[in-house]
Amino acid sequence: MASSNRLSLCATAVASAFVASGAGSVWGAEPFPLRPVRLIVPFSPGGATDGPARIFSLEMSRLLGQQMVVENRPGAGSVVGAEIAARSPPDGHTLFMISNTHFVSAAIHRKLPYDPIADFTAITGMTAAQNVLVVHPSLGAKTVSELIALAKKRPGAIDWASSGNGGTQHLTGALFASMAGVKMMHVPYRGSAPAMADLVAGQVGVGFPGIAGVLGFVNSGKLRALGVTSTRRSPLLPNVPTIAEAGVPGFDLLQWFGVSGPRAIPEPIVALLHKQSLRAVAAPDTAAALAAAGQEPFTHASPAAFLAFMKQDAPRWAKLARESGATID
Repeated sequence: MASSNRLSLCATAVASAFVASGAGSVWGAEPFPLRPVRLIVPFSPGGATDGPARIFSLEMSRLLGQQMVVENRPGAGSVVGAEIAARSPPDGHTLFMISNTHFVSAAIHRKLPYDPIADFTAITGMTAAQNVLVVHPSLGAKTVSELIALAKKRPGAIDWASSGNGGTQHLTGALFASMAGVKMMHVPYRGSAPAMADLVAGQVGVGFPGIAGVLGFVNSGKLRALGVTSTRRSPLLPNVPTIAEAGVPGFDLLQWFGVSGPRAIPEPIVALLHKQSLRAVAAPDTAAALAAAGQEPFTHASPAAFLAFMKQDAPRWAKLARESGATID
């Protein structure tokens, strides 16, 4: 009996150690995670989704007591990475960096190998980011109203760049043109870098990139920022108005990122991942790095709250995608 008591005390101590280190005892005495956790990013390294994922994964590695490894699986919008995540074992060791683009891809693919809601486990939103309407100085427009007037005077003559068909930059530009009542020529690129290069060179006149990636060009005068895409100004560009206040009332578009996984991850693991995700985003070093990258916290009080948000937000992005005429490259 004494031996049995000692074994019980030992097991309790081991379980407590796992909890203290960030791991949790989710199946009796078996801890989680048992091995490194992979976070699938359905886009190439260096993009708008990859940056926050890597910042987040550093702090999550510390909190979980196992390394969180970012795995880039680009292709077909976000479909390739999403399918890999959806078909992974639902044990919490494979997570998926979900975003509004997940629902754009669902809208412009005739047949998906997964259900964009039902085949995934919601954990929490993570961050959100604004884009910014920028122009090359040679275009001559110094305000949103001036750009609209110029575009109406020269319908179809002004080119605008995006990082690719169906991406957030594309949908932002399409929504702007629709709400402003102008016609501009969309020039899709294969990624943000070539789009930005041609924009800075003046090969195209207008773009809607993420704020963090364009700050240097705006501050140096190589590009001119006319308006940010949300309903509030960005702390990174405090003197730049929102597009809504600068000439297009009601304009509001915010790109968001979150954490999910394959369907049917056990509830105790989901609860642990949710708790540690919120702690990771709030950690001072992580919060500072995310803010410098143009990201702001976008967490949810529970996995159920995040799921409810996605169900509400998905139709909006699907509608934008269909109206834009977006296709997958």
